[in-house]
Amino acid sequence: MIKNFILDTNVLVHDPYCISNFQDNNVIIPIMVVEELDSLKKREGMLGFHARNAAREINRFREFGSLSEGVNLPGGGMLKIELNHLDPVELPDGLDLSKTDNKILVLTKNLQRENKEKPTILVTKDVYMAIKGDSLGITVQDYETDKVTVESIYNGYTDLVLPSKDIEKVFGDGLKLPKQLDQTIYPNEFIHIRSSDKSGHEVLTIFNGDRIVPLKYANNNAWGLVPINREQKMAFELLMDNNIHFVTLAGGAGSGKTILSTAVALQKVIEEEIYRKIVFVKPVVPVGGDIGFLPGSEQEKLKPWMGSFYDAVDNLFGNRYRRKDKMSKSDSLSKPSFTVDSFIEDYRQHGIIETKTFTYMRGRTLSDALVVVDEAQEITPHLAKMMLTRAGFGAKFIFLGDPTDSQIDNVLVDARSNGLVYTIEKMKPFQITGHVTLNKVERSPLAQIAEKYM
Repeated sequence: MIKNFILDTNVLVHDPYCISNFQDNNVIIPIMVVEELDSLKKREGMLGFHARNAAREINRFREFGSLSEGVNLPGGGMLKIELNHLDPVELPDGLDLSKTDNKILVLTKNLQRENKEKPTILVTKDVYMAIKGDSLGITVQDYETDKVTVESIYNGYTDLVLPSKDIEKVFGDGLKLPKQLDQTIYPNEFIHIRSSDKSGHEVLTIFNGDRIVPLKYANNNAWGLVPINREQKMAFELLMDNNIHFVTLAGGAGSGKTILSTAVALQKVIEEEIYRKIVFVKPVVPVGGDIGFLPGSEQEKLKPWMGSFYDAVDNLFGNRYRRKDKMSKSDSLSKPSFTVDSFIEDYRQHGIIETKTFTYMRGRTLSDALVVVDEAQEITPHLAKMMLTRAGFGAKFIFLGDPTDSQIDNVLVDARSNGLVYTIEKMKPFQITGHVTLNKVERSPLAQIAEKYM
């Protein structure tokens, strides 16, 4: 049965290309939604970027006819800009009809009454809009096309119990996946094997797509940093392997995502010269109230958002010089004669370190670069795709973030529809990708308590 889908503004901003995802149904965009897109087009960051893309996508269909009368979509169905059906209906006194959201509800209610033979559905990502619509007897749905629907997000590792003789094969030519396995093991998935017949006999391994083999970088360090728990060792393995071109790391505050990635980035770019440069990217989404316009150059504007990168470099230098001091058995702590700011600025001047936001990524090709995208739970699947399609030859991309709702400040996404979980699920089957979820907080005893009990 053909349905009428009424799109809220936030759906178009979440996925500017969503119009083609409703199969052979009718897609109706209220005129006030176009007006809202117009008001958002000059906004900085992701919001303005997506609003402009959505408008371009709508405009693309004008060549097929009049949008006010409706144009046929390539996959069936029709796209229409709705100008009418705004006559007031009986609504509760508490609803302000001057608000755009409530005008959309009025329009949807009128279309519902007029088209009783066709289901009329309001599609929105706004929870308040959904509550009000449901209260008015309107069928309301979230935009589900790019929402991850699996019961649990892939964590990148599993546990197996096998005979000791099988564990020994791992260190020979590798071990084929046991035939009795009732689960899918993906390339670069980690397997913690425990012996079924010898107490304490266990090993952490990785599936290379063909066989279960030992870790290659278990005894390495990067920029003086050594992983300190099981999940960090897994993450380190993926980060250090030059044949893995895309790594996703998920985990709570203090689990080590940023410092591990930064350490490997410095090691691979400055020490080993595997990549030409580090590109550190972060979405500009404020926590709480926005502090407003920031003066200065692009780098000066971005610096407040790049605190996690600066902190990671600072901590790495502290760790690096403490290690040197311990090795030399000096009585005084050796410290660098420069600041973290001057270190980063010096390498920035030489084009070896870049700090960017998504606003400046469109149209770029990043070759021979190690690209770290922090707070990836704040971006939409559309932006995640845009970012990954910037990858040139010889590049490695790393997405970091905590995909729980409590750590998402972008109203366009949630725990199941953000760019991080979307890429984790979509990219897990491939030989050049890998993922690990880090569960243990290693920042400090205070951070551990706060993460667990607050």
